Amino acid sequence: MSHSSTEILVGGAVLAAAIGFVVYTGQTTGFATSTAGYPLSASFRSIEGVNVGTDVRLAGVKIGTVTDIALNPQTFRADTTFSVANGIEIPDDSAVIVSSEGLLGGNFVEIMPGGSPFNLEPGSEIEDTQSSVSLVSLLLKFVSGNGGEGQ
Repeated sequence: MSHSSTEILVGGAVLAAAIGFVVYTGQTTGFATSTAGYPLSASFRSIEGVNVGTDVRLAGVKIGTVTDIALNPQTFRADTTFSVANGIEIPDDSAVIVSSEGLLGGNFVEIMPGGSPFNLEPGSEIEDTQSSVSLVSLLLKFVSGNGGEGQ
């Protein structure tokens, strides 16, 4: 059985490569990164296309993730909580927008920074929000001619 030591070495190399692939994939997708950050919240009229785990971006750079979405039964709005990476200060007059990556892309939450010298504290709520726009409803308005111009 001279092949047993060779088989063990090859099996170990395959196992090491598989573990390396899993670690690399986890780091690339952001799955393995820690969720160290501070929470912020916002309330949207519609948060269509956004789920827990959706990216939160600032200037196109991922700075956090959506951590919770719940329907507020009093206001009938989607109360959303998201985390922002530690070390990133958001001005207190910033806006939060549900944006799309393109016609066929998914949605993400975008923070549009304001110009205030004061920053949001952990747990603060961002008041200025803009909900997602349904592509289907826009197309229906365009096709039916109810764009609002001249009417």
